[in-house]
Amino acid sequence: MDLGWYLTLNKPIFTPPSWLFAPVWSVLYILIAVSFFLVWKKGFKKKHVKNALKLFVIQFILNLSWSPIFFGLKNISLALIVIIIMWVYILKTILAFGKVTKTASYLLYPYIVWVSFAAVLNFSIWLLNK
Repeated sequence: MDLGWYLTLNKPIFTPPSWLFAPVWSVLYILIAVSFFLVWKKGFKKKHVKNALKLFVIQFILNLSWSPIFFGLKNISLALIVIIIMWVYILKTILAFGKVTKTASYLLYPYIVWVSFAAVLNFSIWLLNK
């Protein structure tokens, strides 16, 4: 991935420093993993658990695809579409996890807040560089 390309982009004033992304995502991935585990241990054979985990997998695949699209393909527009769809699936996952265990649902709140911020940042970068 070409991070040099990212440095050349016009970015909004509220863009966080690059060093902040790794620690934020590290904490978020821990919360996401714990949340997943709390739901998974309720029993994959239960329909509402299985449905919740399917939503989780969809949002996680979207999460994992965003960086290669944004940084690898340098496709800001497609990355914006992906992050919006991802946000919707994170919300669906939060709601579905809440039906299984409230704690798992609450653990995803910081994740959706950060992805909301990232979506605004992605949109702003798209606007400033189209």
